[in-house]
Amino acid sequence: MLRNRIYYRIKPLLPDRLRLRLRRAYSQQVRRRVADQWPILPGSERPPDGWPGWPEGRKFAVVLTHDVEGPKGLAQCRPLMDLERELGFVSSFNFIPEGPYHTPPELRAELAAHGFEVGVHDLHHDGRLYDSSAGFAAKAAEINRHLKEWGAVGFRSGFMLNRLDWLHQLDIAYDASTFDTDPFEPEPRGQETIFPFWVPAPGADGSRAPRSGYVELPYTLTQDSTLFLLLKETTPELWLRKTDWIARHGGMVLVNVHPDYLALHGEPPVPLKSFPVDIYRRFLITLREKYGDSFWQPRPREVAEYVRHLPHLPPRRPARRVLMATHSYYEMDGRVQRYAQSLASRGDSVHVLAVRQAASLPREEIINGVHLHRVTDRFGKGDSGKWAYLRMVLGFLRVCTVWIARQHHRRPIDLLHIHNMPDFLVFAGLYPKLRGAAIILDIHDLLPEFFNSKFSHTSGHLPRFLLAAERLSAALADHVVVANDLWLERYTRRTRTGTRASAWINYVDARLFHPRASSRRDGRLLVLFPGGLYWHQGVDLAIRAFAAVVAVLPQAEFHIYGDGNRRDELISLTRELGLDHAVHFHAPVPSREIAPIMAQADLAVVPKRADSFGNEAYSTKIMEFMALGVPVVASATRIDQYYFDPSIIRFFESGNVPDLADAMISLLRDPEARAAQARRARTYADRHTWQQMEPAYFRLVDRLCDDGGGGA
Repeated sequence: MLRNRIYYRIKPLLPDRLRLRLRRAYSQQVRRRVADQWPILPGSERPPDGWPGWPEGRKFAVVLTHDVEGPKGLAQCRPLMDLERELGFVSSFNFIPEGPYHTPPELRAELAAHGFEVGVHDLHHDGRLYDSSAGFAAKAAEINRHLKEWGAVGFRSGFMLNRLDWLHQLDIAYDASTFDTDPFEPEPRGQETIFPFWVPAPGADGSRAPRSGYVELPYTLTQDSTLFLLLKETTPELWLRKTDWIARHGGMVLVNVHPDYLALHGEPPVPLKSFPVDIYRRFLITLREKYGDSFWQPRPREVAEYVRHLPHLPPRRPARRVLMATHSYYEMDGRVQRYAQSLASRGDSVHVLAVRQAASLPREEIINGVHLHRVTDRFGKGDSGKWAYLRMVLGFLRVCTVWIARQHHRRPIDLLHIHNMPDFLVFAGLYPKLRGAAIILDIHDLLPEFFNSKFSHTSGHLPRFLLAAERLSAALADHVVVANDLWLERYTRRTRTGTRASAWINYVDARLFHPRASSRRDGRLLVLFPGGLYWHQGVDLAIRAFAAVVAVLPQAEFHIYGDGNRRDELISLTRELGLDHAVHFHAPVPSREIAPIMAQADLAVVPKRADSFGNEAYSTKIMEFMALGVPVVASATRIDQYYFDPSIIRFFESGNVPDLADAMISLLRDPEARAAQARRARTYADRHTWQQMEPAYFRLVDRLCDDGGGGA
């Protein structure tokens, strides 16, 4: 709003031609920058929940409106009405009540007599309608007086400025002060829909009254002044192209044509001031010739009346624009995938910045509706040393910061969901944050503890600079999500985030992880470990224990899916123990492909070290194996004993190789015990699915977007 206030203070000081030339130059610049979202914004074609379509089975709707801005426009209302009547159309004329002209009552009466509508256009049309809430309240009283005098039920503000919640002070059936997408407007934030929607009024208790409110009618074809005066289009081609797209999706074509800018009666158009009326005529003729009577052509008040009486009022919820950043391989990171795919499935625009694992993978692709951008590469083991790791994450931070700033400048981001490691990746969203975007910081692992475990193999003294980074990162976030309850208590104590933090474990995605019938008939006993090959994971302990397993059960095999800085050492250990025939290493497999592989296992092993970072790191794989119906042997870490009991997991003493071997042998020898444990575990997993938590995530996202400037 500050930018708009400055503009409208300066506007009277600039000569009209200079001001219009500056706007034309700026608009041409904007057009090049937003080619991917204008005039058609992907996602805006999604109909509101429960949308029944248009009356009488019409394919789409066409609504014509006119804003009369000066004496010239007033003089051209009758010829424009006659043109539309001749072609079989009706429209609405919006007049400024206290502007540069007086609207004759006889003109309003004549329009109404011919089936046209009259609406109120702002009050003074000076760009100051929304300067303050107190000032608007006084102006609202005047606007209501004119609405009543004119018998009008519709309103449109000047310059498409809008404060939809304030408009409940007006006695209106509809407002038409917004658009689906129009980056050329002073307030470029659009409603991102080509359908009308309901704006409910707040109740006395702060809730929204379901049937009290008004209908919002966003214009969906770019205004005539933008298209023909600023962008210098000479045909209705852009209007017609978008009309075809709206018709295919059953939306609403709503256009605003100013009588002031039409060159009528054969007069030549004046550059920057008018365009030939024949362009508008050709648009209307083409509509009739191409679509006949397949579209509904109501006045705006008729659309409002139709929407108001629908059984389910179409909700007002523009698609959120969400950006996620994760220094990981997206296709391997189930936690990030769950968030991203859930938002995309409800119609939000979701972009994820991640790391590319192989040169064969594309830089950009769309996966299940999520726009994935692999902005840096990590093909080898470049994180083996702490300085190499630091260089790598700083490089990712730099790339993400630039990418995010550019995207936010082109089209504002509502919410950034930043995933650690590292925590300070959250600073990539500083620019959008300063411009009103909200930020979620998702703590997959506690940074100081993870650093010690990864590079020191100790959980002792925590580096001060990492504790400081943790506090600063938490301070920037609007909300922090921590991966388990044990870490939440410690994290909030260190960062003082209080209620701004909550614990969300890695809930299992029931769409991927569910029981599958085994296709194996080979007599083998398969033990599986999928995950990172790091010291705290204790995979070396499992390999040593497997030597004892094979001695008793020679048909047993241990399959390891994963990568990490201990992979080469683990392969060497396997050779030293002579287990090459029984222990098999596989490359990491994407989440959608690993689920059926995991389902074929007879037993899963999670051998984390309790004297390390692994003692409190929640294992996603445990819950995934449970959901698949595969029994689990796991070390008795603090975190796993916090969430699980011995009836659903076979625990062994962490670090105790013989105890681990005994646990595996005991279950592998007893199919009935395995099946009983798996049944109990699956019941537990069914109560902790992502699908049950998904609504809570939506509520968090919507609350942060609305509080952080993401709302209209």
